[in-house]
Amino acid sequence: MSINKSYAVFGLGRYGLAVAKELMNNGAEVLAVDIDENVVNTAAIDITYCKCADVTDAEVIKQLGIASVDVVIIAMANNLEASVMAVMLCKEIGVKNVIVKCANEMHRKILSKVGADKVVFPENESGTRLAKNLLSSGFVDVIELANDVSLIELDVKPEWIGKTFIELNLRKKYSINVIAVKQKNDFQINIDPNTKLEKDMQLVVIVNTSKMSKLK
Repeated sequence: MSINKSYAVFGLGRYGLAVAKELMNNGAEVLAVDIDENVVNTAAIDITYCKCADVTDAEVIKQLGIASVDVVIIAMANNLEASVMAVMLCKEIGVKNVIVKCANEMHRKILSKVGADKVVFPENESGTRLAKNLLSSGFVDVIELANDVSLIELDVKPEWIGKTFIELNLRKKYSINVIAVKQKNDFQINIDPNTKLEKDMQLVVIVNTSKMSKLK
């Protein structure tokens, strides 16, 4: 996923607003929606495109043009019924990626059953972090350690397969420090520089945030 995709955020509480603002501040096209007019008016100070609407209404979903949106983030964890309905409506009209915030494990199972592509727990993944991951094309996960330093989990690039860490010299070429290698259920922190990289490996690296674009 990346800045070139379009996003819709349903529910503008603290989590949803954080997602919408982070996406918009990075240049992404974002439609923010909430059923509470006061909430929408407040959010409109920071978000360019805000709508007051009921996203559990099929006709409203069509009128908002959600069918043409690449990613929908549903941030209404306190209302399971509304979240379920919104997921179903989005999937029915062909939205390819629907991400939902949930309150507990039972809700996660229900939301997954009705078609959610990803379900997140707010205590485990902040709205800002979710937005950064959506914008970080090619990365499995991104954790901001400081304003200018991030920890990234990324898949091995096709051109790296079959080469060793010594041959690739990732620190020099990409300005990254590899701190771990993941492969299936194996997690290695003592990395042999002569290890040949394989397709199913993932690397955990620390990188200066300004250098992240080198990895995309």
